Amino acid sequence: MAAFVTQRMNAPQSMDAALPAMAPAVPLARLDKDCSARVVAVQEPALPALAEHAHRLMELGFLPGATVRVLAKAPPGGDPIAVRIGRATFALRLFEAELVTVTPVTG
Repeated sequence: MAAFVTQRMNAPQSMDAALPAMAPAVPLARLDKDCSARVVAVQEPALPALAEHAHRLMELGFLPGATVRVLAKAPPGGDPIAVRIGRATFALRLFEAELVTVTPVTG
């Protein structure tokens, strides 16, 4: 791994310019209404009691590469949130949406 890091640091600038800028990964719960994002991962929760929620999210289609859009957030506090993934719409509690890591899509 150290060899890769060294090679990458010594790469010509033209190679760096060709790489697309990546938006930072954030939990789905932190996206604003009407934002779209691409799923990066579903995190395994620290508490074993929440593990079934992570598995359920994956069964529903929250898989790496899937596009998700926040449709609505309930006032006050935004819990739950309505999200669309594929052609399905789901209401997620904030603790469930915190398990899904996404990268916002621009454009």
